[in-house]
Amino acid sequence: MSDTLKALSTPKAFGASRLAQPEPPRAVWGLFSRKERWSLSWRGRLILASALLLVGALVLKGVYPFLATTHRVNANILVVEGWIHEYAIRAALKEFQSNHYARIFTTGGPVEGTGGYINDYCTWASVGADLLRKNGLANGSVQMVPSRVMDRDRTYGSAVALRNWFRDHNMAVSGIDVVTEDLHARRTRLLFQKALGDKLTVGVIAIANPDYDAKHWWSYSEGVKQVVSEATAYIYTRFLFYPSEPPPVQKAAAFDSDTR
Repeated sequence: MSDTLKALSTPKAFGASRLAQPEPPRAVWGLFSRKERWSLSWRGRLILASALLLVGALVLKGVYPFLATTHRVNANILVVEGWIHEYAIRAALKEFQSNHYARIFTTGGPVEGTGGYINDYCTWASVGADLLRKNGLANGSVQMVPSRVMDRDRTYGSAVALRNWFRDHNMAVSGIDVVTEDLHARRTRLLFQKALGDKLTVGVIAIANPDYDAKHWWSYSEGVKQVVSEATAYIYTRFLFYPSEPPPVQKAAAFDSDTR
């Protein structure tokens, strides 16, 4: 037995043993050859399928609360994104009246369909301010801060306009809470933080959409559409969005009569 192993261990014997192995089957003039390969067994397929189902269930359960986050900070200024629906405006008004906020601001750029910036009163900031007053907010409590950005980076442009307003009015602000609609919340907070800088703490308040059950969003076409859209937008904002040079500072005079 030892002599046989010794004989096979020599280079000559090893080469002979390799030559003795059958060549893999070939086809089409040797362009294709068939070889053995590893593949998942039924047990491996079952484990992989179970793992994918578990990951899918965790995503379905966790993506909505991840995007629709609410995180209040120690702030006396409430900011409302003016494009939100009226149910969210009413919730923002309730938030302002039931907490310690001293002032409320509305932000937003030109209303879609206007063809671009016309004037401050054809902006979502103005629409939001009007809806707040319509629902009972005193005229002197709201300050609209319109942006002229329309085609892209609208949330970031609104945050830059707010930053410029604070600077133009020598208003020292350490923190704000921003009211927006549910799935837009995490992206809103990220963009406002990018625009306002690390010295100002940004909180966010997500208002749930009453049109579908957030716990079972995948059962509604609107829920699926909004989750997929906002998840994609957040990934882009988080990893691929690099703000360009900030827009020119808007003149303070444009905002002095905004409270109407």
